[in-house]
Amino acid sequence: MKSGVFFSLLVFTLFCACAGQGVEKKFPYRWTYMSRSLNNDSHVKEIADIAKICSEHGLNGILLSCGADQLDIKGPDYKRRLKEVKEICDGLGVEIIPSVFSIGYGGSVLAHDRNLAAGIPVRDALFVMKKGEARIAADPPVSIPNGGFERFKGEGAVGFDSPEKLGEVISRDRENVKQGKSSLRFENFSDYPAEAGRLSCEIAVQSNRLYRMSCWVKSEGMDPSRPFGSGNLRLQATAPDDRPLEWINVNMPTSADWVQVVEGFNSKDCDRVVISVSPSREQSGKFWLDDLKIEEIGMVNLLRRPGTPVAVRGEKSGTVYEEGRDYAELIDSRLNSRFDHDGPAIKLLPGSRITEGERLRVSFYHCTHVYDSQTTICMSEPEIYEIWRTNARLLHEQLAPSKYFFHMDEIRAGGTCKACKDRNLSMAQILGDCITKAHDIVREVNPQAEIFIWSDMIDPIHNGSDRRPYYYHVDENFYGSWNYIPKDMVIACWWHKMRNESLAHFSGLGYRTVGASYYDADDLENPKDWLVSLDNTPQAKGIIYTTWLNKYDLLDDFGDLVTRHLE
Repeated sequence: MKSGVFFSLLVFTLFCACAGQGVEKKFPYRWTYMSRSLNNDSHVKEIADIAKICSEHGLNGILLSCGADQLDIKGPDYKRRLKEVKEICDGLGVEIIPSVFSIGYGGSVLAHDRNLAAGIPVRDALFVMKKGEARIAADPPVSIPNGGFERFKGEGAVGFDSPEKLGEVISRDRENVKQGKSSLRFENFSDYPAEAGRLSCEIAVQSNRLYRMSCWVKSEGMDPSRPFGSGNLRLQATAPDDRPLEWINVNMPTSADWVQVVEGFNSKDCDRVVISVSPSREQSGKFWLDDLKIEEIGMVNLLRRPGTPVAVRGEKSGTVYEEGRDYAELIDSRLNSRFDHDGPAIKLLPGSRITEGERLRVSFYHCTHVYDSQTTICMSEPEIYEIWRTNARLLHEQLAPSKYFFHMDEIRAGGTCKACKDRNLSMAQILGDCITKAHDIVREVNPQAEIFIWSDMIDPIHNGSDRRPYYYHVDENFYGSWNYIPKDMVIACWWHKMRNESLAHFSGLGYRTVGASYYDADDLENPKDWLVSLDNTPQAKGIIYTTWLNKYDLLDDFGDLVTRHLE
């Protein structure tokens, strides 16, 4: 009897071991994504809780975004917490894969120096010297006629395009006003097409200049803002060919009194732009708009690095004036990628050659943001790679990871500063060179390291496509970027709709792949689709539970699903 029980247990143990080996062999990478700053001790416990779920449900890694590429500027408490996380995860058999070297979301590099942001040029802005300081002078003057919405023709505000359902979505309101005698009320959004709630006007501007637009908004009964910076209404500047120049998705409170909204934009090569305000789709409630304005602004978000030089010259004389001799050092002390402040004035120094009343033409570079807070760094500035090299060494010393994940997705600015232009490379080549340099930096500290990267910017099916000649603030696309990256990297594909095409593209080039699944749904249909697609992809090596909203309620079921699928 005892021998029979022993034999049964032995068979069961061998079966489980073989099943586990099968899972490991087919999908060695079974991870979840997690983002924590490690700025307080509670984050250690939260990571430990997730690691425990992973360990108990067949998952073997946490792709951890925690600022691990800022170790040179982190304090002892952060390093202690990172060490505790490593010890906890090691004990559970769950590997930590640090997310590092972000470009599109440049916070880690910008924490070292905000001047390393990607730069957009302003050319020959007019500054006039008065009483020892030169400040911006609009050239030519610019305004939004009837931006206070005081003049109407029938139901339509004079100077603005009239939506089809005027009076039903956008109406004149004489009771709720910020200034003057009337404002515009927006309501009934869900009853009509999105275009019915878009108010716009076209105005003349000067090309390659920096402008600020602003308005006042009041809300009542609106839906809460949705995730990922979608907001519940949008203020936008658009080129005549419909290319967005800049926009802000406003996160208005459900109900609130008047709030000022401010955004800036670079006119690029445009001499006319369209300014518009519109609600988000499927929005309820109502909001009021008043005092819509535009103004040319000076050196807001001024960048000072080798690849973003400033030039100050006399308009008539052509004399190029010198910083430190003719005028004081120029610095934007806020440099927050926002347009809620003014840039520095040009201040005369003793003995300056600049004269009182002189008109100056000033060229410079500024940074900007996309959506709520995304600021891209410049891939052509050498200092970035020194920061990465220092932190790769420190990360190897503290965490000794065998895998690194490059957070190089959604690179929405770049290629427009002097550092980029002087290279005479395409954006595909600049990105490929950046990825290759980062790859080699990791290999310097760990020649055996496995290196992963998000797929989108090197994927012709996704953000590396040639569907349009530009990509956000990038004046060209990234098509062909996959031709310039190392062949031993592992590509994490994440566009669910086009997963089969993306996986096939990289597999056909000989790359190993993983599927980044889930995205905060209330079920696991997305991962089920990915598992089928990965089964049909040569060299597919794993799957990730990817939550951007910290939704881990389905993580245990996800682990069980993957384990069952692979047995």
